[in-house]
Amino acid sequence: MHGPPLIGWLLVALCAATGAYCLVRLYAGTRGERRAVGSDALMGLGMAAMAVPATVLDTRPWEALLFAVVFGAAGAHTLVAVARSHLDTSHLHHAVGAFAMVYMALAMTGGPAGGRGVHEGTAAHAAGAHEPAGTPLLTGLLLVYFAVYVVRTVAVLVPVTVASGQLTWPGRPDLTHACRLSMGIGMLAMLLTL
Repeated sequence: MHGPPLIGWLLVALCAATGAYCLVRLYAGTRGERRAVGSDALMGLGMAAMAVPATVLDTRPWEALLFAVVFGAAGAHTLVAVARSHLDTSHLHHAVGAFAMVYMALAMTGGPAGGRGVHEGTAAHAAGAHEPAGTPLLTGLLLVYFAVYVVRTVAVLVPVTVASGQLTWPGRPDLTHACRLSMGIGMLAMLLTL
């Protein structure tokens, strides 16, 4: 990940904690809930790996391809499950997140989404330069999508109601929504540093 190393390490910690929490919850709930939590765990742990600052790792070109294959398969699997009515359409967010991970992996290495060669990108990175990667239009669309997703998740997470002039805070919020909120914010941060 490009950008300040401190932000990268904070994202690593946040996303790894989120992924680990989702792994712990993997065997609770219905089959559809387990599938969603499994997708959240994969996304959180994948984001943690991708957020490691680029100055720390000696990245290889095949690593981006591995990310692209894993998250491309996860996104395609979600789309097929939704099409076959195994999942409701609310799970399409997992497919968007998976394909955003594919896009970022390819863009950061200078693949088809990045528009520059691997050696060119590596040389620029070694010299300390940072050229924007990816397609600005697609990056912008993903930023808008995840910004809206974060705002909607906050509204679900904090369902404060106003009844007869009094603020009411219903029961304890679900941590699953908090995990999805943190991953949405993490995705925004990663897209901004692209």
